[in-house]
Amino acid sequence: MESLRPAKLGILGMGTVASGLINIMDFNKDKVHAAIKRDLTVTKVLVKNLDKKRNVSLPKEVYTQDVNEVLNGDTDIIIELIGGIHPAYEYIKAALNNKKHVVTANKAVIATHGEELKMLAEKNNVKLMYEASVGGGIPILNTIRDNLCANEFESVFGILNGTTNYILTQMTENGLDYGQAVKEAQKLGFAEADPSSDVDGDDAAFKLSILSSLAFGQRIHVSDIPKEGITKISKEDIEYAKELGYNIKLLAAGIKKENEIELSVHPAFIPASHPLSTVKNEFNAVYLKGNAVGELLLYGKGAGSLPTGSAVLDDIIHIVKNADSSADGNTAGKAAGGKIKNNLVVSNKGFKQYYINMEVIDKPGVLGSIASIFGKNKVSLASVVQRQKNGDDTVPLVFITHEAERKNIDAALKEIKDFEFVTGLASIIIVENFK
Repeated sequence: MESLRPAKLGILGMGTVASGLINIMDFNKDKVHAAIKRDLTVTKVLVKNLDKKRNVSLPKEVYTQDVNEVLNGDTDIIIELIGGIHPAYEYIKAALNNKKHVVTANKAVIATHGEELKMLAEKNNVKLMYEASVGGGIPILNTIRDNLCANEFESVFGILNGTTNYILTQMTENGLDYGQAVKEAQKLGFAEADPSSDVDGDDAAFKLSILSSLAFGQRIHVSDIPKEGITKISKEDIEYAKELGYNIKLLAAGIKKENEIELSVHPAFIPASHPLSTVKNEFNAVYLKGNAVGELLLYGKGAGSLPTGSAVLDDIIHIVKNADSSADGNTAGKAAGGKIKNNLVVSNKGFKQYYINMEVIDKPGVLGSIASIFGKNKVSLASVVQRQKNGDDTVPLVFITHEAERKNIDAALKEIKDFEFVTGLASIIIVENFK
């Protein structure tokens, strides 16, 4: 790139995030120029509808319905903001092969095809940046790669989905049931008409794949991550959590112990005193533990036009500042400090504490019989809560276990459910102690 020549941008899509990016470039124009000593110019934007009114100050002639005008035009950096895997993956691949730098906010593409695309970027000596794919406006990926590159990470925990966090916050603070909370989230624009990607844990799993690949220095496939959503969380679970000193959050977790990695996306009881327990509504947070930096919390808005647009713009600025250096952050299988590992085993034993809520007939000997089955399967109990129901001969029986492997929990519950005095198993939820 020539000195002082504007950096030319081609944008794929003009939705919420792209609109935020353009507006930030407009009202922070002087700040951007001071950072890179150059202007940013949008040359082409791919859209579906040329006549749609948009809340951005771009001339009409930059819009096109022909993707080739963006990918093959006079651009230095391609910004992919259309979402989904296809055709976004094909567009990113074509841009890299055209020796264009690429910035994307696409978690699904990076989690699914990131290794291939990073290698392609390195082959073509261009950069592939994707800070906005995890945590919206929280600068988590670049922080791990650049500022914390001297650390070996022991664990990474995240509240990575604003929709589910909003729903659980409303259930906890306003007493809504799950269905009511979903409707409220949809009304306010925090949840899609079909919220399944969020509430089933898919969105958080994509983000954990990206985050843990970077933190632990090896490719983590989404298929390696067991996931459970929040659709089965009840008001009763929320109340028991509060009574026992916890809040329920959808937690993305990656833990490294020696040569093993434990990964999961799951609802979790989080101690009310822990920083992640205080993250409310649409906010996200990532809680890291490094062998040098210790414990670190990064917190902010995990979605939205301006926060996510800000992360995209930061990547653009990084590229403009460093365009002439060798492609950085692109090599698959590198740790934050650049050391190639690829020798860790994804174990997923589920060695955790568990909250178990079951319905039983209230009669003598029930608790002892259940406790003996847990003990037989190497599961010890930390606490038991029993409460009488009015007008019914059944009672909820709630256990918090000590740490045990999930296979032992499941084996015990399989036997326990066969007891004639056990009328139902309501919930099994991990109790996270952040060890």
